[in-house]
Amino acid sequence: MCYETSQLAEKLYREAIRIGAPPEDINRLKLKWDQLRSEFPGYYHTSGFGHSKLAVICSKKNTIDLKLCSWGLIPNWTKDEKFARQIWNRTINARGESIFEKPSFKMAAHKGRCILPLNGFYEHHHKNGRTFPYYIQASNKKRMLIGAIKDCWTNKDTGEIIDSFSIVTTEGNTLLSSIHNNPKLEGPRMPLILNEKDSAQWLNGNNKDAIALLKPNQSIDLNAHTVQKLKGTFYLGNQQSVQDEHLYPELYSNPGLFD
Repeated sequence: MCYETSQLAEKLYREAIRIGAPPEDINRLKLKWDQLRSEFPGYYHTSGFGHSKLAVICSKKNTIDLKLCSWGLIPNWTKDEKFARQIWNRTINARGESIFEKPSFKMAAHKGRCILPLNGFYEHHHKNGRTFPYYIQASNKKRMLIGAIKDCWTNKDTGEIIDSFSIVTTEGNTLLSSIHNNPKLEGPRMPLILNEKDSAQWLNGNNKDAIALLKPNQSIDLNAHTVQKLKGTFYLGNQQSVQDEHLYPELYSNPGLFD
């Protein structure tokens, strides 16, 4: 699953151009991003359980836009704040195989597909009762385009409007299959990483078009390395060094583990 990510602020609006926004929209999107940045500190590391606001790219009537959405989807039918707080820890990720059936996700999957640009994400490898965090990013250091779904909920008690999202996941590709081995899950998982050419299909296609993309991305070239623990005494916090390589000799005690 994908519970921890990195999203930095540098010219994030340019990702909208990558996925098909026309060049003449760049000034509008840049202005929108300049407005949103006051609410966005940027993250070298953030956990979905903190429900940070991250930037997503969405499309309405084929017009690309940027929004800040809280991580952990709150369905629009949520009855009250108590239920909202209960559900959003369970909707950090959405299994792609069931997003069009599960009540929490099906409306968002149908009408609220979006793209989450990420600098990287973190996964844990399990060995001998311990977990070892990995930082994963595109080899070319470009932001990855992650398939996500979003919804909008209004708190009837306060009038607050909350835009929120879930990361869509698929079976793990070859690399993630060697890293993500949580014994509590049925097989390795990974975020839905979209190729640029498929992004418009995810945003604007029909349900059948979207379902066709729900598969592990074997074509993207990824790098992965272990990092310092992401919680507890040795957690470095939201700073660049949290992404630095940190070696664990005990992880490689079996020769050829990741050959």
